[in-house]
Amino acid sequence: MFRILGAAMVGLLMLSAGGAQAQDHQAREASGTSWQPAATPMEGIHASAGGWTLMAHANVFAQFLYESGDIHRTSRQAGSINWFMGMARRPLGNGRIGMRAMLSAEPWTIAGCGYPDLLATGEVCDGDTLHDQQHPHDLFMELAADYERPLTDRLRLHVYAGLAGEPALGPPGFPHRASAMPNPIAPIAHHWLDATHIAYGVVTAGVSGSRWRAEASVFNGREPDEERLGFDLAPLDSVAARVSVAPNERWSLQVSAGHLRESEAGLGSQPRQDVDRATVSAMYFRPTSGVGGWAATVAYGVNHEIGAIPGGLLEQSTHAVLAEASRRSAGGRHQVFGRMEVVGKPAHDLHVHEYITEIFTVGKAQAGYLHQLPAIKGWAPGFGAHLNLSLLPELLAPRYGGRLAPGFGVFANLRSTR
Repeated sequence: MFRILGAAMVGLLMLSAGGAQAQDHQAREASGTSWQPAATPMEGIHASAGGWTLMAHANVFAQFLYESGDIHRTSRQAGSINWFMGMARRPLGNGRIGMRAMLSAEPWTIAGCGYPDLLATGEVCDGDTLHDQQHPHDLFMELAADYERPLTDRLRLHVYAGLAGEPALGPPGFPHRASAMPNPIAPIAHHWLDATHIAYGVVTAGVSGSRWRAEASVFNGREPDEERLGFDLAPLDSVAARVSVAPNERWSLQVSAGHLRESEAGLGSQPRQDVDRATVSAMYFRPTSGVGGWAATVAYGVNHEIGAIPGGLLEQSTHAVLAEASRRSAGGRHQVFGRMEVVGKPAHDLHVHEYITEIFTVGKAQAGYLHQLPAIKGWAPGFGAHLNLSLLPELLAPRYGGRLAPGFGVFANLRSTR
């Protein structure tokens, strides 16, 4: 697997080789040090003070969610999914220094262990692994600093470090993707693609050309615990590397791989499990008239785990594919969005323990609409809804009330805009 990813990294670097000079990549920046298409609008409230360039961004949903299933898996909940981000940057010598903070109020606005999201898995709560719900974000999603400076007329050095931040692994986190911006719900492929967007302790260094970036991280790969208010600091003993390429302003490609030390909680009293993860993704943004545009993301991820089970060890590789898109009208009032995922989920993730060695291929389709009202001083209120359909194999049908399990959500939204 990692030989294939290494060859893909080399291929991307060869694709990006060219004679253009290095440049400032602010237009491409997404979460952590990941890249999005440069044509993607940088929505937020922008200001300057004392030599600093400032930006604030927020996306707040107040939602009611319903997911069907059998008597044990049907769930409904009202709450708020939300995140708030601030950034400050200024020149420093020949380079530029910056600081970032990203916070969420979900420890208070999401009840219990998480919000309903059938087939979502990952992390622990109340002494057990989560299933069929998405855990809330931590209060501190990012608290980091970055530095960038030219090395030559073709190369730039960049360094990123944080108490909370995102290592060089995977595509941009779903809260930052334009293709997912109007969608309040996390993907069920989250823990195969972008779950490391909150790592408590990370250092990344790399070099960039005009159309490519190569970087590596050391970080704490352990998933955050259920106490969402603090810093779950631990040794920086996980590693990752990523190559990103931007062939033009509309595209951003990446391939990455990492070894996550003690990432996943073990079964029962078993020790935590290491995870080898590899991802590849492509993001696209095409502006249309006014503030409109098309955004799309296609991504693939694979996890390889070796875990203890009664009677021995279980070695498994599981795969996930995601495709999502959003379309915003020219005036910005209408947005449609959708997502399709196919994921291989281990039986223990879904709490089907009698099939402990089984990997179930499940799917989820979602479509939704967001109507935005006119912005007031940079803040745009809106309201919307989404429908989703979970797709189950025959063995899981009795647990979910059939092979097709529908769900829906209605929500109000407030977010910063241009």
